[in-house]
Amino acid sequence: MNRLVRGEDGRHWVVRAQMEWRAPATADDFEHDVAGSYGPGIAMIVVMGILVIALVVWTPDVVKVPAWVMLALLLVVLFFPLRWILRRPWTVVAETEGDVAGDRPSERWVGTIRGMFTVSGEVKRISKTIQKHSLPDFDGPLHPVE
Repeated sequence: MNRLVRGEDGRHWVVRAQMEWRAPATADDFEHDVAGSYGPGIAMIVVMGILVIALVVWTPDVVKVPAWVMLALLLVVLFFPLRWILRRPWTVVAETEGDVAGDRPSERWVGTIRGMFTVSGEVKRISKTIQKHSLPDFDGPLHPVE
């Protein structure tokens, strides 16, 4: 997701967002980053799959299973993978090369936003702020990087 934005001072900014497959390591998240591997998650998926298969296979033929039960099982199975995909962190970068006259230096602002739908709204808001004030909002998710 890339956007080219022209600031009020004439500088051209590139605002881009990229999904991160792993959460970026920060000092705030250090204590929570203690998982050793993906083993427990994979084991739970296998156990849940075995239980669903056992439920379907061992059901007697005389029992009529409503379609909503199968739909509910499918939603339970898909809930956590969909949640994981939709809540991935995105790295958002707003950068400019500066202006032609050299009065304004090049700048780079970087931040992390969680959520696929949240990031598009934030990129729009950052773009509007740059158009109005020639800089991203200091109270927003982006912070200047030197």
